[in-house]
Amino acid sequence: MLRPKIPTNPTPAGHHTPPVVVEPTAVVPSAQVPTPAPVAPAPSRPTVQLTPGTALALVGGGTAVVLVVGAVLVSLLLAVAITGASVAVCALVIRSLVQANAKRR
Repeated sequence: MLRPKIPTNPTPAGHHTPPVVVEPTAVVPSAQVPTPAPVAPAPSRPTVQLTPGTALALVGGGTAVVLVVGAVLVSLLLAVAITGASVAVCALVIRSLVQANAKRR
């Protein structure tokens, strides 16, 4: 029941066509066509020309991006530092309250 059944492939017994005989033909030379002159390929993209104004704009834009990213990273670091300090102060206050409560008993 669980054994796979492998199909048998009997030899084909049907229409049998004889091989086609190909007879060679004579090769007739034709008039040779001159090869076309090579054409320089057109550039797929236009070239970018960097003028002093565009270079200055790129430098200014890059500087602005660096300053904005730096300000965001510094503000995130400051937020982490403030959170850590407040958690530390809360831990000290809770420890002090627990110790004071333990001394009263």
